[in-house]
Amino acid sequence: MANRIDTTLAALRNEGKSALVPFITLGYPNRQISEAMAASILEAGADMLELGVPFSDPLADGPTIQMTSFHALEQGASLQTSIESVASLRTRGIDSPLIFLGYLNPFLNYGIERFGKDAADAGLDGVIIPDLPPEEASPYQAILESRNIHLIPLLAPTSTEARIAQACKQARGFIYCVSVTGVTSARSELSGGVEELVRRIRSHSDLPVLVGFGVSRHEHVERIGRFADGAIVGSALLDSVSRASIEDAAMTASQFIRQLRGVERQ
Repeated sequence: MANRIDTTLAALRNEGKSALVPFITLGYPNRQISEAMAASILEAGADMLELGVPFSDPLADGPTIQMTSFHALEQGASLQTSIESVASLRTRGIDSPLIFLGYLNPFLNYGIERFGKDAADAGLDGVIIPDLPPEEASPYQAILESRNIHLIPLLAPTSTEARIAQACKQARGFIYCVSVTGVTSARSELSGGVEELVRRIRSHSDLPVLVGFGVSRHEHVERIGRFADGAIVGSALLDSVSRASIEDAAMTASQFIRQLRGVERQ
């Protein structure tokens, strides 16, 4: 069976459209609300969804996602509950691509083979592991690919040509282009070098390239769509949710996605 990431991105490319991929932390503000947020975000026009697996030391993440991860952990969130949330979303009838972003230790603790089976059974499509270098990724990728789950690499402005070439050779689904040298956070402007990084990546691979880190406004999404295949938005979305009441979290997330799409402008 084709992976949902591949079919979704291929359809968008054929239509001349770019993907909008929001990020939320599973278990924030609580598990039930985070699942409701996921559903509302997809209903509001997101094409895929990146689901953060809470971890105590999220090295690639800035203050917002660190806060949401810590809050979720305090309430008992784990890799196990994250897998259960994916299964719950599939039970709701959601057929959009669902992708985990998580750090290596929880997967090692869970057992990568066990994770591959349980995640596939739940309906997961992809995994992004920021602290797994491409030189060490092959054993994990083989297990995940046997379950039709893509292991998606990240490349940054500091990536060498050799690192870009290796990551692109192994890549499945899409390539995550980190727009800045730093951690996740909402920023007022995109990095000036992100277009050059996308160009370098595309000289090594025909896979879609999605841009994340620092994307926060409709103007950013619009600009990225001119040179890349999609935008990933996390901190700015979660900032807006953190300012709302728990009861309004799903509605706030939905409104934010419509603003990113340009349907509703602030």
